[in-house]
Amino acid sequence: MPSVLQLTLILLASGVAGVVIFRYFGLPPILGYLAIGVLIGPHAFGLANDSATVKYLAEFGVVFLMFSIGLEFNLHKLRAMRTIVFDLGGSQVILTMLLAIPASLSMNWIYPISWHAAIALGGALAMSSTAIVTKLISDRAELETEHGRNVVGILLFQDLAVVFLLILLPSLGKNPSDLFVALTAASIKITIALVLIFFIGQSLMSHWFRLVAKLRSQELFMLNLLLIVLGMAGLTEHFGLSLELGAFLAGMLISETPYRHQVEEDVKPFRDVLLGLFFITIGMLLDFNVIREQWLLVLLLLIGPLIFKFGLIALLSKAFGSSPGISIRTGLCLAQAGEFGFMLLNQIDGLDLIDPTLSQAVLAAMLISMFCAPFLIEYSDRIAMRFSSNEWLLQSLALTRVAAKSVRNENHVVICGFGRSGQSLARMLDQEKIPYIALDLDPDRVKEAAAAGDNVVYGDASRENYLVATGLSRAKAVVITYADSAASLRVLRQVEHLRPGMTVLVRTRDDADIAKLQAAGATEVVPELIEGSLMIASHVLLIMGVPMHKVVRRITTVREERYSLLRGYFRGSADDDFGSNESWRLHAITLLPQSRAVGKTLGDLDLESDGVSVQAVRRKSRNADYVKLEPTPDLCLEANDILVVSGNSEATDLAEAKLLRD
Repeated sequence: MPSVLQLTLILLASGVAGVVIFRYFGLPPILGYLAIGVLIGPHAFGLANDSATVKYLAEFGVVFLMFSIGLEFNLHKLRAMRTIVFDLGGSQVILTMLLAIPASLSMNWIYPISWHAAIALGGALAMSSTAIVTKLISDRAELETEHGRNVVGILLFQDLAVVFLLILLPSLGKNPSDLFVALTAASIKITIALVLIFFIGQSLMSHWFRLVAKLRSQELFMLNLLLIVLGMAGLTEHFGLSLELGAFLAGMLISETPYRHQVEEDVKPFRDVLLGLFFITIGMLLDFNVIREQWLLVLLLLIGPLIFKFGLIALLSKAFGSSPGISIRTGLCLAQAGEFGFMLLNQIDGLDLIDPTLSQAVLAAMLISMFCAPFLIEYSDRIAMRFSSNEWLLQSLALTRVAAKSVRNENHVVICGFGRSGQSLARMLDQEKIPYIALDLDPDRVKEAAAAGDNVVYGDASRENYLVATGLSRAKAVVITYADSAASLRVLRQVEHLRPGMTVLVRTRDDADIAKLQAAGATEVVPELIEGSLMIASHVLLIMGVPMHKVVRRITTVREERYSLLRGYFRGSADDDFGSNESWRLHAITLLPQSRAVGKTLGDLDLESDGVSVQAVRRKSRNADYVKLEPTPDLCLEANDILVVSGNSEATDLAEAKLLRD
């Protein structure tokens, strides 16, 4: 049996190998984690065992994933989704169980199944994989789409339902009065927990984060974040709820504070690493011997529930007002089994409610269905188009609405994203009588803005057909206002494909992704933090008596140089992005007499090929004062020269080592 360190190294090495291989073949990384788990698990090569420690760490991966999803859903959104969560989600869980119970009992001719076990199997069948589905639709930027909201709403109700099921199963053998008492106690606990979280936690959270942020300690901020996430998860677990639900609620509360974006970036490393570990542990459960010996039963338990769940969820989505295409997508996303289903299955085994052979066959079928999930979600659009007779018509109508808004436009502006930045731009364009059309994926925002007279329509700007419908071929400029650089890159690639050389302006938070966005086709990238600095600088210069024309010239020069004069700054230990390799910084390097760079020219050193540019060179004069020299390629460096270089953290560190090497 490997030690904890050996087990950790095996998991890390195998995880890296799995992701690299599956990425190379263009497959989802989740499949790589699952496949690696199968191979190194106790039922294959036996390199790693499914220990309690590994399971506990893996569960934290789902906790941080649910926290990240919670950051996307504030209280207003949850109230708006209450119909989806309680009506659609409730119907899915209840009907799945009611229909699964007779189906389970009908298998009595193969394995004896009691009605207690039938209820438990129905509950396990009702669950879908929160971890896999939310990760995949989040990566596809579909959380805000109609089927994305359906999926998240149903998953939320499943998370609530599993709490009652975990209480219900051990109580089935008791008399009715004991069962009633157990469920009543659980309901009271849930109510108390939600009241504490929403009515007390909401006001405390904002004040507490403000107090922590004032101390300007990255370490303290990170410790506080971990305390909030794990503390909230522990609180809900104490009240009989799941850890994951508590983490989701913590994310929702923090989404109401100004620190949401920083928190989202800080939690990513924990989430992604631990989530990968979770998927590896899921893969470890698969036993090939069961598949080989009971392949017909496993196949039946795989195909039957997949088709049943897909059909039921699709029909329910249609009944609650979704279009056939949206209903099909919702069903495909949730057809697979879920990690909470394993918890219920373990409880069935612990209570001896089911034959061990049947339990292993059910487990194998559930795991294989989770392997199928990434493919079902990846091809959900094609499947919806293929089997929904009016999906093409609905897509055409949506595109027609977009085209109708832009058909009279010529030399107009296409705005991708109608948040605060997009709306501010639209108002200024309106004042100048410049035509525009905006695309946004938030149906509530689109409905209200369109009712107010704004030229905005529902549509995904990262899809080719929607960009074509906006009249991209006739447009004069495209403006991408997303805060997420990854989403901006997807739109940029489509614009560059449809109309190479198109003028595209991109908004970004800082200067970290300027080069990446420009390489993808952005004409101009506007970093909010640097633009704010420019505005402050211009006001200060005017207050200090600098003539207006000089201020304008300086600001214009900085913009014409694409912010290169301001790109990067000297980092301090209290900076929010301290230590990030993505952010640009300025770094001063003093050459020592024995340094390799002494006596060489900047051209000889060729630092630009290493991703670093020399902003200035300072040298001691005869009177011991430092003078600033122009960093030309033929400038020969001397001992004690100070080079001010800019680049990301990794590049500047490598440049320093290169310059100071003996």
